[in-house]
Amino acid sequence: MDVMDLAAELGRRQSLIIRKRIVNYVGNNKIRFGELVKIFFNGEYRLTQHAAWPISYCIQNHPTLLNPFIKKFIEKLSDGQSHPAVKRNIVRLLQFVEIPKRHHGEIMDLCFRFINSPGEAIAVKAFSLHILQKFCILYPEILPELKAIVEVRWANETAAFRSRGRKILHIAR
Repeated sequence: MDVMDLAAELGRRQSLIIRKRIVNYVGNNKIRFGELVKIFFNGEYRLTQHAAWPISYCIQNHPTLLNPFIKKFIEKLSDGQSHPAVKRNIVRLLQFVEIPKRHHGEIMDLCFRFINSPGEAIAVKAFSLHILQKFCILYPEILPELKAIVEVRWANETAAFRSRGRKILHIAR
């Protein structure tokens, strides 16, 4: 494939076609992914937002691409300044990777904060529940707290939250 000007593509109006074009261009190429990540972390605000979407799909397709950058993504997620689209896509991509053990506590803490926050975006909560559900296998001691949160929040949450929460309640039986 010819060389793509990622910044120019990301500067265009967001669309499914552009997202797919970027994801296909990056593929499993570490250098191209690194270029996309560089724009994500150092680009102007709008480019950062637009880069988040294809990055999450690149990781979904090729989870190991995240390995050299996972610490930076966690820092971005925890800085509290990220645009909701950025946060949503970072939490989304974390569902598809094996999170290194040294980051488990921080990720669990962030996910618990997200699902407990009434004002948090629906998708961020749903993705966080999925991540926490996976952590329940390694850390069964978090299951009672997770179950309690799901039960308390159940009536005030969306169908997406309840769908993910139902799976957690099922394994908590």
